[in-house]
Amino acid sequence: MSEKTIPILPCRTIQPVLDFYTALGFEVTFQQKSPNPYAVVQRGGIQLHFFGMKHYEPAESFSTCIVQTDDIDGLHETFRGGLKAAYGRVPNRGLPRIGPLKNTSHGVRQFLMTDPGGNCIRIGQQMSHDQHHRPAPKETFARAVHHASLLADSKEDLTGAAKVIDRVLRLQGERPTPVQLLRLLVLRADVATRLGDKEAATSALAAATAVHLTADERESVEDDLKRLTQLLD
Repeated sequence: MSEKTIPILPCRTIQPVLDFYTALGFEVTFQQKSPNPYAVVQRGGIQLHFFGMKHYEPAESFSTCIVQTDDIDGLHETFRGGLKAAYGRVPNRGLPRIGPLKNTSHGVRQFLMTDPGGNCIRIGQQMSHDQHHRPAPKETFARAVHHASLLADSKEDLTGAAKVIDRVLRLQGERPTPVQLLRLLVLRADVATRLGDKEAATSALAAATAVHLTADERESVEDDLKRLTQLLD
């Protein structure tokens, strides 16, 4: 037996969605303009179908699907490059947008991407057979990183994530390790950028750049340092 699941996702207007996926290296394999707008895009083993809804509101969409890959880092880099070439920048807020690459608490390395139709494509690589969420850390700053990351990337509650980080960085009598501080500041800069808060983003980026790390510490936050470089670009 051989089965395959293909998501059919809504959009108000199909052409901007097709342009977006073409920039990512997808091929438009089918398009119907009438009587009902419908299209198919494919890239390797990824196939997505779209249908048009005249009164659909992309900004209020909850449509999502999961794409599994065995080359998450390569796909993220390719997609970012394609979007930068098409849009002149890598869009990280509004529609469309692509998020940072991160390791989740349930053993998946992933990034989220939202197309012009408001459809969130969750692209991930399974890194562990245990798919249960790991318990939140008990240590103050590690716990803040954990919860702020979940708010920012899983729930897309950017304001909530900013509040968690700002609150923990104002604590008296407790200080994060250099690694924890770097992670908190990079995430704060990321959240501020996505919120359009240039002042907070600039401040967090400057503070993150000033954090001194040993070679071993830099290796442990490789993803965060890569994100810092992207935000500074």
